[in-house]
Order: sequence, then structure tokens, then C-alpha cells
Amino acid sequence: MQRVTAKKGLGQHFLTDKNIARKIVDSILPENYSTLIEIGPGTGVLTQYLLDYNNFKAIELDKESIEYLNKAYPEHTNKIIFADFLKHPIDQYPKPIAIIGNFPYYISSQILFKVLEHRSSVDQVVCMIQKEVAERIAAKHGNKTYGIMSVLLQAYYHIEYLFTVHENCFSPAPKVKSAVIRLKRNSTEELKCKPDLFFKVVKSTFNQRRKIIRNSLQRFFVHLPEGHEMLLKRPEQLTVEQFVELTNLVDSMNP
Repeated sequence: MQRVTAKKGLGQHFLTDKNIARKIVDSILPENYSTLIEIGPGTGVLTQYLLDYNNFKAIELDKESIEYLNKAYPEHTNKIIFADFLKHPIDQYPKPIAIIGNFPYYISSQILFKVLEHRSSVDQVVCMIQKEVAERIAAKHGNKTYGIMSVLLQAYYHIEYLFTVHENCFSPAPKVKSAVIRLKRNSTEELKCKPDLFFKVVKSTFNQRRKIIRNSLQRFFVHLPEGHEMLLKRPEQLTVEQFVELTNLVDSMNP
């Protein structure tokens, strides 16, 4: 069968290690999800273990990969969808949804922000991404890698850093190590603050993470209380719950 050429513009690094592929698939929690979506199946190294899963769909943007997968699995062509996941309406599928994939590094954050937008539908995610990004997402408060994505994703998901994957497990080999993480929806249906304001507060503070919180928020909010303990800290020192508290504090001072 004709090989698929990895395309730099699509950030393709095809996983070739079947043991790692099996390990990734086995990381899906056996819970009662209704749809399983694979993002970017490429040459199907994960797909081959997923085709028999409940209501499985593989979403791929590369036409060459689509042709390859259709030839490799002709009896499953209805499960292989030519689409851009970032634009694809996933709410059309039965819920809850589980997502799996070897995400292209350059859009991994965008994919996870889309997951965040659809948090009422997406119950879990098992994904391979750049190791540094994985560490950032899974970081706890007080860690220097703790940041915007850590707080926003951890507000709604339990995050587990599962394992590291060496560059040699891919073709072509990326210049960085990869890691597999799992996101599992927590019990928070709604934050106990205004979500849009929460996002603004988190982003504003971490965009100037070397400053104390009071100084980074002053350019956005006119009224801030004097001497409040949280405002004298740096953003990486606050837990998700404290960011909720901070959001409500800002909201009460700036109606």
C-alpha cells in the first residue's frame, strides 16, 4: 500500500511504535461514553485498535491519510471523516464524548481550548502532545510551569500526566519529547463565579506572571481592594479555587 508522506505544514509526526499505540489506547477509562473521536489518525497506528469501539469516529484533515485509511479499512469508511476538528461540530454526536489522538503540536492548545468550550459534552481526553505542554497542563500551583492552561483546564478536568514518549517512536522524529496525558471531567458543572471574567482574570495575571497580581490587574480593573493577601501574590501561587475567589473579589469591586 502506498505510504503517506508526513506534511510539515500539518505538523505530522506519525507514531510508529505499536506498543506505545496500544498503551495510549489502553489509557482510555472504560466508562460509559457514547462516542469516541480520534483526532488526526494519520496512518492509523491508533485507529487499528479503535475501530471496534462504541460509536467510533476518526477525524482527519489530510486527504492522503483519508485515502490510505479508506484502503486499509474499507469496511469502516463510514467511521473516517474528512474534516478539520477545530471547525467540526462535535455536538452532533451522542454524548458523553471521549477524545483520543496524537495531536499536532502546533494546534494542541487550540484543540484543548475547543474541548474546554465543549466541556458539557467531552467527558475525557487521552492525548499525546509536546512534553513541555503536557507538564504545563498537569502542573500544580506553586510550580513554575503552572499557567493559563493549567488553571482553565483544571477548573473542569482532573489532569494526569501518564507517560513520556521518546522522539525515536515517530517518523519523522520530532525535535522534542512527547507525553501522554488524560483529562477526566470533574464534578464542576459551573464555576462559582462569572466564567468569562474568570478567564480574563487568569489570562491577565499570567500574561504578566512576574508581577504581583494587583499590578497585573490594575490595567483592566479600576477598583481593587488595598492590601488583600491574594493581590500581593504571583499567579502561580493561587489554586483554581483561589482564582474563583479572586474573580468574585474583582467582580464585587467593578460591577
